[in-house]
Parts: sequence; C-alpha cells; structure tokens
Amino acid sequence: MKTLVIGGTGTVGSQVVAELLRQQASVRVLVTSSDKAALLPEGVEAVAGNMNEPATLPNAFDGIETVFLLNRQSHTEAAQAQFAIASAKRAGVRKIVYQSIHNVRNAPHIPHFRPKITVENVLKQSGLAYVLVSPNNFFQNDFWFARAIGDYGIYPQPIGNIGLNRVDVRDIAEVAAKVMLSDAYNGLTIPLVGPHKLTGPDTAHILSEQLGQAVRYAGNDLESWATEAKKTTPEWLVEDWKTMYRFFQDEGLRASANDLHLLTEVLGRAPRSYADFVAEHTSVFAQPVAAV
Repeated sequence: MKTLVIGGTGTVGSQVVAELLRQQASVRVLVTSSDKAALLPEGVEAVAGNMNEPATLPNAFDGIETVFLLNRQSHTEAAQAQFAIASAKRAGVRKIVYQSIHNVRNAPHIPHFRPKITVENVLKQSGLAYVLVSPNNFFQNDFWFARAIGDYGIYPQPIGNIGLNRVDVRDIAEVAAKVMLSDAYNGLTIPLVGPHKLTGPDTAHILSEQLGQAVRYAGNDLESWATEAKKTTPEWLVEDWKTMYRFFQDEGLRASANDLHLLTEVLGRAPRSYADFVAEHTSVFAQPVAAV
C-alpha cells in the first residue's frame, strides 16, 4: 500500500511517518521545500507541493491509496484541506485519515476548531473512505515550556482547574498508522486521549515529583499569559489560543469511559500517561534549580 502523509515533518506527522516505516509501508510526504525534504528519514519519497496552490498537488497524490491529512493552523486551513480532498478524489485515492480535535464539535466558537468541523463534514460527504483521528492537547506541547519549567520552576500553560485528558503524540502516530493500513475502523472517529484528567496544578505536581524539583502552576490569568505569548507568537494566533484556553478553563476537555475503551482497543494497550512521558524526558525539563 502506498501512503501519502501531509504534514509529515511536524510534531505529529514525523511520528506518523516513522510508525508507517516500522510497519514497512511505502511512504510519500508532501513538502514545501528542499530543506523540508532533507528532514525526512531514508526511504521516504518527498514530493513538492503547496496546500494553498491546488495546481501543485496532483503529483503528490498520483498512485496513492491512503492519505494522512494534517494541515497546519492558518487562515486558509479549511480551504487547504478541501483542495487536498478534491485532489485525492481526482487521483483515485481510496481513503483519507484526517487529524481533527477531540470533541471538536463541543466548541465551534474556537477559531481553529471551526475549520476542522468544516473539513470533517466535507470528508464525510466526499464518497471516500475515511477515519477521523481526534487528539486532545499533546504532552509534547510541554517541550515549548522546558525553560520555564526547568529554569524557573513554573508550568505556564493556562489549562485551568477542570482538566484535559492530554495525549502522547506517539499514541496518535500509532493509531494513525494502524487505521491507515487497516479498514477495520473506516467511518469512525477515534478519540486520542490520555488515561488521566490533568489540571494545571496536577501537571505541576507530576512535574515536581518526576523531576525532583519544585514546579508550580502559573495560574489562569489569560490576559497576562497573552501579553507574554505575543512577544514571540503572532497576535491572531494568541487570540485564537486564548479562546481555546478560556474554554478549557470553563469546560475542560475530558475523555469519557467510551473514549478510553475505544482507544485502548485500537492501541491494544492503555494509552501512555503524563507521568511516564515526563519520566522519559527528564533531561529535557530538569535544570539545577531548588530541589523539592
């Protein structure tokens, strides 16, 4: 089976590519530049194309049976995905596995949730076989905060006090590869979640325990968070994320028992825990600050 991965050099996509290679699949990745192509593992085919320019896409889909579709958050996200779906249909692609968001329809007011709902609807009406893989907030997002955690003993992501069932990206990749290579889950939405509900204080506590150093939660002040975030991140993106974090603080993003049952069935094991994730990556987070 020949597979195409769109978004194959990013946090999730690179892990999907690695997992497909472990399953001995033939893998092609859509790239925007030779620099991106150079990041790919040996044995992966790179094809140049731009998701905003439909005329550049046909070569990427030629001879492909199954596509993993993950396009980056942007003002043109929904249009990009629809260009890809149309190109896939013209090329005779059989199935698309699309990365959406866990319980995305519960929060259509969040700017980057809304286009994913549109794409889900288009894909369901496309006539193609499909699977929706729908992750919660990633454990690996915390790599962005490594300096704040290690140097200052602060966990700054304002996820609130209700809780999220955050997920390890490696579990996303395992599920994505499995549903790409099997038709057993066609037509389903697979929730990609962690085994435990995590609040901001919970996260800081686990970091403290695993790293052996004091880490405290920075709190729920979204205005202060946004002021700092805008120093390094475009304002439109910060405002989008602020809406998301407000939803997390007000409603949470929690997994049901059915979510965990289905994911465990697909993985063939329990999903990875945050404590285990931190324990595996202590060298990333730990710095010589005051011990607990």
